[in-house]
Amino acid sequence: MINEQNAYLIVDIGTGNVRAAVVSSNGDILSIKRENVIYEKDVDYEDSIYFDPDRLWQQIKRLSQEALAEAGPVMIKAITATSQREGIVAIDAEGRSILGMPNIDHRGRQWEDIILDKSRVYDLTGRYPTSLFSALKLVGLRAKKTDLWDRVALFLSISDWVQYKFSGVPGYEHSQASETLLYDVPNKQWSEELCTVFSIPTTLLPPLKAAGTVLNKAIPEVADQFGIDKEAIVVVGGSDTQLAIRSMEPATNDVVIVSGTTTPIIKLVDNYVTDKQQRTWTSRHVDENRFVLEANAGVTGLNYQRLKEIFYPNETYEVIEKELDETTYSQCVASLGSLIADEDVPLTKGGFIFNAPVSHQLTRGGFVFAILWDIACSIYENYNLLCAVAPHEENYIWACGGGVQSRKLRQFIANLFGKEVRIRDTFRQSSVLGGAFLCNDALGITNTTPAVLDEIAPEDRQVFLKLHNEWKKARSTFKQMH
Repeated sequence: MINEQNAYLIVDIGTGNVRAAVVSSNGDILSIKRENVIYEKDVDYEDSIYFDPDRLWQQIKRLSQEALAEAGPVMIKAITATSQREGIVAIDAEGRSILGMPNIDHRGRQWEDIILDKSRVYDLTGRYPTSLFSALKLVGLRAKKTDLWDRVALFLSISDWVQYKFSGVPGYEHSQASETLLYDVPNKQWSEELCTVFSIPTTLLPPLKAAGTVLNKAIPEVADQFGIDKEAIVVVGGSDTQLAIRSMEPATNDVVIVSGTTTPIIKLVDNYVTDKQQRTWTSRHVDENRFVLEANAGVTGLNYQRLKEIFYPNETYEVIEKELDETTYSQCVASLGSLIADEDVPLTKGGFIFNAPVSHQLTRGGFVFAILWDIACSIYENYNLLCAVAPHEENYIWACGGGVQSRKLRQFIANLFGKEVRIRDTFRQSSVLGGAFLCNDALGITNTTPAVLDEIAPEDRQVFLKLHNEWKKARSTFKQMH
């Protein structure tokens, strides 16, 4: 008889792709499959895209089946999900999925001025209210698509929607609820006052659920379709940023850089901290009492990925790192639209600055070097802003996410911060492994703290602070083109 390994099915829906992973209870990734999320433009709005939830569910089903087939003999004991923040799925009274609105959907932008007291909303939600957040997506839907709006019986975050599809039980996890503008972050509850601001009926709000708790067993028919044991439980997951943090096992007051499509720089705090100038976000973490204080460098990893496709379309990241080691500093400086939390307007123009005529020393490695330096400097600027709100005394920083696979980026961050950068062996698939940690929590299995994989000490900090000043000048040049 074949011995089956106990494992979990983790669904992870980011801004760019959907992944299905099979992970053992001790944290080994047995298989992972991914595809791009398919978006369509909504012509009824200036800046709006959506996804078809039924099509996404078919992708999840196919990828899960492929991952399970590749993983070998496993017994799936639990299923959970994590996803991009701010994205939502609208559900009708019969439980059908009507419409998916991702984090990058801004259908509510022209109705931002319905919020008369933005400071009050910031005090309750820990974020300055914009069309990024879920409430204004609902407002935009109501304003222009009354036929769809009249069918909406509730809405769910994308990860909560996945769990609903598996379990039949609707719920909204606290880290995801923090992104709706309808949730009182300090008091850990839905807010009637905020629902009144947006004229959203409280009947649309599902019950709040704690991460790492059991929703239900999997629906038998769904378990059959996926090839999963009918006794498998569905566990409440959470937002991809918070699950990535969870997998790093940071202590209160630690700072974690989550380097993905965007780069949140967060500090774990045990009380509700906000910024008088309203530049930071404060959210609930996936544990009982802690908060996540955040500044975000915006689109970073996506810039690197797209420029890799231009300069290194067929080469591995190892080839890039080797060429970066041979690259001379300051041949090229870039500013590519990353965010600094205290800037009023985001950069809409960006590019590279280098000496003319073009030097024979300027290589493709020089351009990628400049991209990584732009990411590191943006992270550093946002970290300084975070420290102005809540000082960080520790002499180390945690980092996780695909972006910090680059040794060069890790070294840049250490040099700028003047602090050691630490990564754990969970850093590459941190949000997926955070999901496995929550499944262990639900099943009463003790999580083993993952090993520290690398510790990068700072080098030549004064040199890099001068290079940082050069970067600031380049960014200022592009700001003037706005």
